Amino acid sequence: MQHWKPDLMPVDLSIIIPVLFEQEIINHTLAGLHFPDSRYTCEVIVADGDPRGSTIRAIRNRDVILLTAMAGRGSQMNAGARIAQGRVLLFLHADTTIPPHAPERIMEACASPAIVGGAFDLSIASSVLMLRIIARAASLRSRLTRIPYGDQAIFIKKSFFTMFDGFAQIPIMEDIELMRRIRRAGHRIIILPDRVSTSARRWEKNGICFTSIRNLIISTFYYLGVSPERLNRFY
Repeated sequence: MQHWKPDLMPVDLSIIIPVLFEQEIINHTLAGLHFPDSRYTCEVIVADGDPRGSTIRAIRNRDVILLTAMAGRGSQMNAGARIAQGRVLLFLHADTTIPPHAPERIMEACASPAIVGGAFDLSIASSVLMLRIIARAASLRSRLTRIPYGDQAIFIKKSFFTMFDGFAQIPIMEDIELMRRIRRAGHRIIILPDRVSTSARRWEKNGICFTSIRNLIISTFYYLGVSPERLNRFY
């Protein structure tokens, strides 16, 4: 693993972005992570699963912490967390943007000793009605189950992330697996009403109906005990 890190300073929130061949969108994502009016200090870590660092070579912002790690979203996020200096970790997908006041909302929520972590309500960057319904349904599901998915920008106190040994080394469902472990241990997860916006590209690529049905089937079989390794064949 290789990384470049700017000068150390006290950090409140570490934003960790796992990437794999995201050269086209990464600079747009990073441009939305500038919080000049925030009273909290943030660092941004990009963990590239390509050993050649194809995405991090495209990054123009030199304040970003860059590293390469073993490919796999869980492995990459764990690698970013290991070098993170923040008291709270925010795991952000490369195609998801967070609201400008996100650091305040996250740190205020995590100020409560009862809160271990959480996520945001979801919106999908599309005017298509069906995708708006899907986003609302995802937000409702996470509020009812308190098990958010990764595209909702999961955040967690670093002390608890370390205590739970981070994300499992599995090809998919690493976000759900960690949230379930936290819930089973009796800890509280909060879903913030502010919305993150995720790209519609995966629905646009494979079709709304196919993608939605596939995701539902995969998550259902995961809850029924089918291994992530087997489910990954259909993802």
